Amino acid sequence: MKPAPRILLVALLATATSLPAQELKIQGRQDDLSLKLEIQGRIDRGLAWLAGQQGASGAFGDETYPALTALALSATMGNPGRDAKTVPEGTARGYEYLMSKRQRDGGFYVKGLGTYNTALALMAFLHRADEPAYEDAIRQARRFLINQQADFDQKGTTDNELDGGIGYGGTYSHSDLSNTNLAVEALYLSRQVLADRPGGVGAELNWDAAIQFVTRCQNVPENDLPYLTVKEQDRGGFVYFPGDSKAGEEEVGDKVALRSYGSMSYAGLLSFIYAQVDDRDPRVIAAREWLGKNFSLSENPGMGAQGLFYYYHTMAKALSVSNIDTLELADGAKVNWKEKLALALADRQRPDGSWVNSGASRWMEDDPVLVTCYSLLALNQIARTL
Repeated sequence: MKPAPRILLVALLATATSLPAQELKIQGRQDDLSLKLEIQGRIDRGLAWLAGQQGASGAFGDETYPALTALALSATMGNPGRDAKTVPEGTARGYEYLMSKRQRDGGFYVKGLGTYNTALALMAFLHRADEPAYEDAIRQARRFLINQQADFDQKGTTDNELDGGIGYGGTYSHSDLSNTNLAVEALYLSRQVLADRPGGVGAELNWDAAIQFVTRCQNVPENDLPYLTVKEQDRGGFVYFPGDSKAGEEEVGDKVALRSYGSMSYAGLLSFIYAQVDDRDPRVIAAREWLGKNFSLSENPGMGAQGLFYYYHTMAKALSVSNIDTLELADGAKVNWKEKLALALADRQRPDGSWVNSGASRWMEDDPVLVTCYSLLALNQIARTL
């Protein structure tokens, strides 16, 4: 693929060391502005392509997955270049479609993947949380997600390694870090919206149990599962769920070492942030260290091309909400991840404005609607922090 133009994505600090402090500050603002303008151009092209994918029903992409429409609505409504006083054309029909998929239990789904679809739908509705028509839907979706939290065996305890986590829902109730991350993000953000309203927040997740589950997905000494051990190169990173890593495992004596990988490690860090685990907590520090040592934009570390754009999306969210501007790499060098990620996405944008994972189809990344949404959400996140 021919590299995208890099007119404005140049070396941002090429002349910085020769400038006085005041000029350095001005130069930094100018560089940020240039990067932001380039990003906005990429966003505008992506949104123009995405708008053309909306069907007559108001849905984007496969209608059996409301999550795709929810992601498209969040990408559109979250556009930092949008006029906040207006609702973009087509989004009203998108929200009508989402509402048509609301179930009696409060979830938003068609025939499965209840947590995944509902969490993303809830986050889409938060963009229009000031509209009274959606408040009940937000509250009911919260209750649905809370009811998905696992509590096996002895109730009220975390004796089962899957307790405290959340899975896809329905017949597949197995807790995993990806669904747990999406659910806790939606619950945390919706709590902020409802906190000052009549009736308050209502029911709450068992956050302590959720933190315990996330810890059991991390390669750290605080993980209390006796059959696991941690190899040094995996320390601080995360896996898909306790006892299982999509990146593989290795027997070490009578124990198992699970390989950490990038996308779940950002999901784990993000889960700790939304669960309000302290920045100084050793689990949070270990997660950031692993992510710095394994920083890559050419692959999803540990998984190659698989899940690459989910990885980009989760990276942008986790590092933005962590207020991290630079990551320290294994060799001690520091990288401006915002610039690097923006450039990586610019290079991968197709001429029509869309993105797709040409290297791997796993986890639906051969679907340009899904992958374009991931890319737009990542760029939106970066642009808002500049």
